Amino acid sequence: MSDSEEKVRVVFLPSGRRGEVSKGTTLLGAARALGADIDSSCGGRAICGRCQIRIMEGDFPKEGIRSSAEHVTPPGEAEKKYDRLRGLKEGRRLACQTRITGDVVVDVPPESQIHQQVVRKDAETAEVAVDPLVRALLVDVERPDMEKPSSDFARLAAAVEEEWGLSDLRPSTAVLPRLQKALREGDWQVTAIIHQADADSPPLLLDVRPGFDETLVGLAVDIGSTTIAAHLTDLHTGQVLAAGGLMNPQIRFGEDLMSRVSHAMMSEGGTEEMRNAVREAVNRLAADVAAQAGFSPSDILDAVFVGNPVMHHLFLGIDPRELGQAPFALAVGEALEMPAHTLGLDIAPAGRVYLLPCIAGHVGADAAAVVLAEAPHDRDEISLIVDVGTNAEIILGNRERLLACSSPTGPAFEGAQISSGQRAAPGAIERVRIDRETLAPRFKVIGVEPWSDEEGFAEAIAEIGITGICGSGIIEAVAEMYLAGIIHSDGRFNEVLADTSPHVERRGRGFAYILHAGEPEISVTQEDVRAIQLAKAALHAGARLLMDEFGIDRVDRIRLAGAFGNHIDPLHAMILGLIPDCSPDNVSSAGNAAGTGARMALVSREARREIEDVVRRIEKIETAVEPRFQEHFVAAMAIPHATASYESLARVIDLPRPATTAQRPRAGRRNRRSRSAPRND
Repeated sequence: MSDSEEKVRVVFLPSGRRGEVSKGTTLLGAARALGADIDSSCGGRAICGRCQIRIMEGDFPKEGIRSSAEHVTPPGEAEKKYDRLRGLKEGRRLACQTRITGDVVVDVPPESQIHQQVVRKDAETAEVAVDPLVRALLVDVERPDMEKPSSDFARLAAAVEEEWGLSDLRPSTAVLPRLQKALREGDWQVTAIIHQADADSPPLLLDVRPGFDETLVGLAVDIGSTTIAAHLTDLHTGQVLAAGGLMNPQIRFGEDLMSRVSHAMMSEGGTEEMRNAVREAVNRLAADVAAQAGFSPSDILDAVFVGNPVMHHLFLGIDPRELGQAPFALAVGEALEMPAHTLGLDIAPAGRVYLLPCIAGHVGADAAAVVLAEAPHDRDEISLIVDVGTNAEIILGNRERLLACSSPTGPAFEGAQISSGQRAAPGAIERVRIDRETLAPRFKVIGVEPWSDEEGFAEAIAEIGITGICGSGIIEAVAEMYLAGIIHSDGRFNEVLADTSPHVERRGRGFAYILHAGEPEISVTQEDVRAIQLAKAALHAGARLLMDEFGIDRVDRIRLAGAFGNHIDPLHAMILGLIPDCSPDNVSSAGNAAGTGARMALVSREARREIEDVVRRIEKIETAVEPRFQEHFVAAMAIPHATASYESLARVIDLPRPATTAQRPRAGRRNRRSRSAPRND
């Protein structure tokens, strides 16, 4: 029997793939034959080094195998050259150069796996298998021949099919002008950059590079109504190479979404103005993060975008006016994939763009990205996920059922409409504590490490100054004022304190709590408290509406998502009544979950298919037409709530007793009006 006919046994770990192959087969060939997960982009030429493995030593009784490094061929010249030039870790071999001569057990390290798992920093969140739609394939192309006339592209396509098994290659028109030069510069060995949406779709040629160049980078972008965040990502590994953010320039057309919808309706060319503004900002941001990592924007081959429905439509150049009135119809809610140049993006000439699906008219692709990142549909316990912003998007459910809605919280949480409010930036108060006995405040300022009552604060703050209070600071301030008895459960100031405490002052017909008496003065007024009450009541009412629909009174866990949600102290959010009662141990920040979901979709075709499927199953609840929303809103105006007991919260913190009627100032007409819910139109 010849070597090619003699069979040997091979087991690949950790996948457990096993079987018999012909003696003399390379380990890479055996892996492909048995369906084991080993990466390679050079086609077995010992160039990329992605197929590194380790031969296990010893007896494996379960497999009935005695494995040894002696059961494979020793390193050849190609493998030795790679080791000299780029280095192999001790005990590692290149699977493409190692032939099997006896039974072996092969360990495939995570970095050598095609579908390697990228573990997120939060242990509660899901892993994602890296399986990008863009691949780099090294091929040797047949030279042109007078006897066999064919185009350069036809011969490239034939090489891709022969060496990689990919048929029906299509060219992007943007790559054709560079094709012939790249082939000749590479002496007919080139790296073909391929985009393939799924196994059944024909591959698309995005780029041709002389020789071997497997550099693959993509961009994940979260277009928020206030800020735009971008992550430049290595498509091979899923690792973030650079990140950046900037203010959404559409703010000049209106801080909240409905103001921008109005601008589109009332101003001729308003939609085009806002479309151009956001696209220009995305291009600036792409150039910035690319430069940080030593790349050009033209190196970005694939990009994923998420955003709320208004941002989604304006980015696409779609008039958003229908989103400003019932029935809040989306022009398109399905996932979209298209050439980047159709959106005016200055990335790779043949670069691609993917937009996650929107869930409903007020629940966008950013909420879908949060679902992808947090995976409530893979859990038994019931999760409440809140992406806190000017328009809070709320997801509730588990693997059995998912519900979604949005709630019009307004810009108060971001410091707008607050007397001393500002966006989160150096100089802004971000943390607040109030002494229960003296009512004296202590606070922490962004950009300064010590608290205001700690040594070194005065010297540190002298450089940047105290400039205002941001959203997380105002939430903690109002919650602390409630705990200290400065305000009652209904949000009104305790008038007696204006005569007994230097920290509470009468201001005309209202009152103010003085956080910082310097220049500028930072205070929390009655109007500020009311603005926070309105915002938090809208968010709580939306969550409560979903809980009613789900048929539950409590949730098992709460996740606060979004850039703002990442900075909210969960305990103070619950004291304020921003969220329903839950064990404080089960309330946590999800960070920028929308951005994480966008990165997952960028590096994984399976993630794209998953979220498209999940979104089709999400039930949408429209708060604007639900009569119970107003009922829940009114009850949620109280701190923490007019009727909910907050038993879990009461176990970890002493809540003030509700004020008696005698303690409460009489409600005037002006304040009865302020208890109306903000509109969702």
